[in-house]
Amino acid sequence: SADMPSLWSVLTVESRGFGFLADRRPKLLFERHVFWRETGGRYAGEAPDICAKTGGGYQGGAAEYDRLAKALALCRRDGLGDEPALRSASWGLGQVMGFNASDAGFRSASDMVAQMSNSESAQLAGMVGFLRSQGLDGKLRSRDWTGFARRYNGPSYWKNAYDVKLKAAFEKFSSGVSRDLRARAAQGALSFLGYQPGDPDGVVGQNTRRAIVAFRADAGMGTSDALDDAVFDAIMRKAGLA
Repeated sequence: SADMPSLWSVLTVESRGFGFLADRRPKLLFERHVFWRETGGRYAGEAPDICAKTGGGYQGGAAEYDRLAKALALCRRDGLGDEPALRSASWGLGQVMGFNASDAGFRSASDMVAQMSNSESAQLAGMVGFLRSQGLDGKLRSRDWTGFARRYNGPSYWKNAYDVKLKAAFEKFSSGVSRDLRARAAQGALSFLGYQPGDPDGVVGQNTRRAIVAFRADAGMGTSDALDDAVFDAIMRKAGLA
């Protein structure tokens, strides 16, 4: 299996290291060119913003769910079911495409989305399953960033410097900076609660400390910025994760 700095690098480039939006839905990116392929281009005239031969039209964040909802509505109207729309988006921590659900270890795109909506563990398992099915774990182990980028992100990986970003992220995560999974869990919970701790990366930096101070103030737990056991437990309970 690949080492943790390599996996963290992919997760960071794909989803900023966290698989959920602040509203607790899994992160997604809707690919209109994939929807065009999945539906034979039948909606290109009616809805070119979500069905076209070329990629684009991205809205980012929660707005991607609006694009997905439009695709789902069209498919349901015409008796196609949910699969064409769900197969046309990338999901979760590793942004695994819905059409790769089987290779990622799921029965269908619907099954993948349902499981990824429940936990990051399912998101990570899906990503690792897909990497192994494609032999990409070897690319990570050998630090073949270009080879990995071409296979995982597609032949146009160079347009957004995907390989360069992977290498930079790996160097960052190999720098010896301690990354605490407990702190990452607290960061995710604080994000769900609206405290804006920054990217959940397991490092308690300035943004996270500000979020802890704000949470403590609201909870009547003093003015410290320390993530001690009491405040950690309180954060997790408040977020419904304890």
